[in-house]
Amino acid sequence: MRFRLRYLQHDFEMGEGEFLIGRSPSCQLSLDDPLVSRRHALLIVTAAEVSTEDLGSRNGVLVNGQRIVGRHPLKIGDRILIGAQEMTLLESKSEEQPGLTSTARLARLSITKMPNEVAPSGAASGNTASHFMTAPPAISSSPREDTVQAPRRPVGGLAMIASVAEKSLSMNRVDEAERIVSASLQDVLEQLRSGQHVGSEVVDLAARLAARLASGTGKGNWVDFVVELYFREARPCPAPVIDELYIALRKVNSVQTQQLRDYVSRLRERVNSFGPAERFLFQRLEGLERLAGLRG
Repeated sequence: MRFRLRYLQHDFEMGEGEFLIGRSPSCQLSLDDPLVSRRHALLIVTAAEVSTEDLGSRNGVLVNGQRIVGRHPLKIGDRILIGAQEMTLLESKSEEQPGLTSTARLARLSITKMPNEVAPSGAASGNTASHFMTAPPAISSSPREDTVQAPRRPVGGLAMIASVAEKSLSMNRVDEAERIVSASLQDVLEQLRSGQHVGSEVVDLAARLAARLASGTGKGNWVDFVVELYFREARPCPAPVIDELYIALRKVNSVQTQQLRDYVSRLRERVNSFGPAERFLFQRLEGLERLAGLRG
């Protein structure tokens, strides 16, 4: 069974995963409500059911008017009240891959900001240690309010909001798109950094969104984000991502050129194993490296 969440008269498809709800911008569902704690509740979505959990919030979580304790299974039609924000769990009618399909403005959902500057990472190996972005601060696993960790699932989180972010981009609402999708993009990168498996389709979706953000915002750290994704995957970017990177390089303020060189060098070591299509992509990436070098 697939599920959707009705909120503010809009329906949102829900992929499998765990989604943190609260007032903090780091939450995957961020609610601008003074009655909502910074990290208020958790929605847990599986293929078979949805449950919710109060994370020690001040005002609690109400389901059908009753305050819950601990983890509480939800039924279709249940009303969840978090602060003054009411949501209803519904069965999804979509037959397509779960993803956020509403065109609602999400100024108060999944709001987070990308760091303005790219800081060096101190944990990489080889000659790439100083070129990749630093992870955002980890959330403590303490069970007390404002320090509760909600495990992030890039497939669920990114699928849930990608279509809305792309809608915002198509309407030239670049800042809105960046706020909506930044946290989920960082989740994808963090899982790659930690050595966890992330499907190529998720990486490609994250890269496409980040490259479009680079073009729209002029922020070079989104280009660096894409390069690190594929450096860690050790494969060429898909053609649509490379196309967007060429556009972005003419607009961004600056990029980590050494990071891009390291990526191309890593691919060059494997080029003999590439097929014709991958060789062509590699040649385009070499051109991208030269373009970045000309910019400085």
